[in-house]
Amino acid sequence: MEKNSVQAEVASYTGKLFRDNFGKGPSSVYVSIEHPFITIYLSDFLAPMEKVLVGQKNIMKVEETRDLLMKELIPEIKATLRVTADINVENIYYDWSLNNRSGILVGVVKEDRKEEDFLSLADYPKKDKVHDEIIKVSEQAEKVPERVDSLLLNSRTLVVDRKGILVRIEKELINSGFSEQLRLSKRQLEKRLLDPSVFEAILETKIQDIFVDWDFALDKSYIILILKPNKK
Repeated sequence: MEKNSVQAEVASYTGKLFRDNFGKGPSSVYVSIEHPFITIYLSDFLAPMEKVLVGQKNIMKVEETRDLLMKELIPEIKATLRVTADINVENIYYDWSLNNRSGILVGVVKEDRKEEDFLSLADYPKKDKVHDEIIKVSEQAEKVPERVDSLLLNSRTLVVDRKGILVRIEKELINSGFSEQLRLSKRQLEKRLLDPSVFEAILETKIQDIFVDWDFALDKSYIILILKPNKK
């Protein structure tokens, strides 16, 4: 199956899945596949009850509820990608921008190699400067990552991969069963520190959305910048 057909099929499936489980699906779904990532960007996605809670500033309550539902949906998404698109996704990361009514899912394709055999992702203009800013933000929020790399999937999607960022107190909280509380707090903190204007100056394009998620067990994190390409 051609890439465009796969992307269209994944977009259609995702829209229906979220509509069936959240009561309202996204108005549009933008899928991008570029090894080793598949990203699914949702726009205009906010259920009526969630809209009320966001209006009351109960954003963390909405995120907590979505986290619970996503735990149930992720195995189904992985299975569907494997069967219908022949994409074997090892992990799925996700985040929401409730004020923008948008969201992101990032699938990392399973590879037959060890973590220490990590291969650098393709270069793009100003990649080093993007990494410098990511390192700066990471140091403010927790510590300098052991590794940072990134990939510009297309003109709209930049994925940043961080490894080794958790500090000892965070690891202790995770071991004590406070993973969800830590995730919710880290989302708020890092998104405040990830200044869109800084990345706009580096990349010379508007930033539409910024997302972030973690795999605490692997001590990994992904930051996704959704770009708004300049009109020529």
